[in-house]
Amino acid sequence: MVSIEGGVGQNQQKLNMYAAGCSIVASMISIIFGYDTGVMSGAMIFIKDELKIHDTEVEILAGILNICALFGSLLAGRTSDYIGRRYTIFAACIIFMLGSILMGYAPNYGVLMTGRCTAGIGVGFALMIAPVYSAEVSSPSYRGFLTSLPELGISIGVLLGYISNVAFGGLSLKLGWRIMLGIAAIPSLALAFGILKMPESPRWLVMQGRLGEAKKVLRRVSNSQEEAETRLRDIKEVAGIDVNCNDDFVKPDPLKKTHGEGVWKELIIRPTPAVRWILIAAVGIHFFEHAVGIEAVILYSPRIFKKAGIVGKEKLLRASVGVGLTKFVFVFISTFLVDRVGRRRLLLVSTAGIIAALAVLGACLTIVEHHHGGQLVWALSLCIISTYTFVAFFNIGLAPVTWVYSSEIFPLKLRAQGYSIGVAVNRLMNATISMSFISLYEAITIGGAFFLFAGIAVLAWFFFYFLFPETKGRSLEDIEELFSKGISGRAEAVKSDM
Repeated sequence: MVSIEGGVGQNQQKLNMYAAGCSIVASMISIIFGYDTGVMSGAMIFIKDELKIHDTEVEILAGILNICALFGSLLAGRTSDYIGRRYTIFAACIIFMLGSILMGYAPNYGVLMTGRCTAGIGVGFALMIAPVYSAEVSSPSYRGFLTSLPELGISIGVLLGYISNVAFGGLSLKLGWRIMLGIAAIPSLALAFGILKMPESPRWLVMQGRLGEAKKVLRRVSNSQEEAETRLRDIKEVAGIDVNCNDDFVKPDPLKKTHGEGVWKELIIRPTPAVRWILIAAVGIHFFEHAVGIEAVILYSPRIFKKAGIVGKEKLLRASVGVGLTKFVFVFISTFLVDRVGRRRLLLVSTAGIIAALAVLGACLTIVEHHHGGQLVWALSLCIISTYTFVAFFNIGLAPVTWVYSSEIFPLKLRAQGYSIGVAVNRLMNATISMSFISLYEAITIGGAFFLFAGIAVLAWFFFYFLFPETKGRSLEDIEELFSKGISGRAEAVKSDM
């Protein structure tokens, strides 16, 4: 295989603005999802007061979106193989819009849950397809940057959600939280129409035998004719099409199953050694992303700050805005580092910082909880600082690298459905933390809960250190070779990247 690195010279080092524009539009669905996550953090305070629901119902309300997103992501993998990446993003927008309308209308808990579930399916579609689309239109030099844009979108959305809590929190109890949740329907509808102006993924087009269309798209997302031809040649080789074929359309071989048929057998039942390790890496990184407890901070930061000693709804909501602002700033920084520093280094530094921040947060919350005198200002200050530090380290590495890494390591034929398995695990862990955190800290104390998350982060660091080779700068078609060497081969690759 001819690598794209060797064939395009300096042109490939330039960011293609059309490819960047496509990735930005695709990533906007993540802003809407992030908004829903952030706004629910504060909205739950008002929902609990009006609907008179107890803590278990609050946990279910927080986590049900991710349970439904799990099924949505699995469905999206096959859907995107069948109808294409672009129309799958369109479907995500429409589904999420319907969910937002139901939540904004919700006269009772049942309708609110129905809207939350509907939105969850749309979230599953969005989380699965946006990074895959961005990876497939990007060149290797800027793939990390463009594929991390959905995570940046989530951060922007979370921050906007927290700001919405403050902005609408002063309205009447009946109106405030409904506007917070329902207003997301407006950008969902606008984005749905914007998506239709985007091109289809060139890699999906090649899988369908639509070489002429793929060539046109690649010319627009590449910096030179030579780069476009090299990328097309690599994709045709992986897709099993003669690299010298210049036809605009090639009838797909019925035995090759270009709409995702038979993929589960190759992923789960009879995977090659390389595919098996790729699947373990993808599932593992998605598992650890939420097992370290970030959703506890994003969704329940008002409760954490209240436990630390902050009182009053307005102060709690303002402190939560700081979480959203920290998340946005550090994800923004990471988008410029992921292609320069590399996925692996960011991941290891990020996880080490997470371990330290969680240990300090757990210690401070334990001290505050067992102190029965006046307010411990130093402990309260350290709780806030360590919470923000945890969010900062998480978003400088583990958050964006999870989506970048898992979207680029699967072979072309297995990418959409393989990636959807990782997203399903991601949503399952998100839901597990969302729906159990209150019960967990009531059982082992809130400080104990964060010590538990710190222990999980230690396991994550060793998992990443031993199993994750660097993928920076490699073409999508070359990455599978990294996982074909076995553990000893990957260990050598790791050493050479240090």
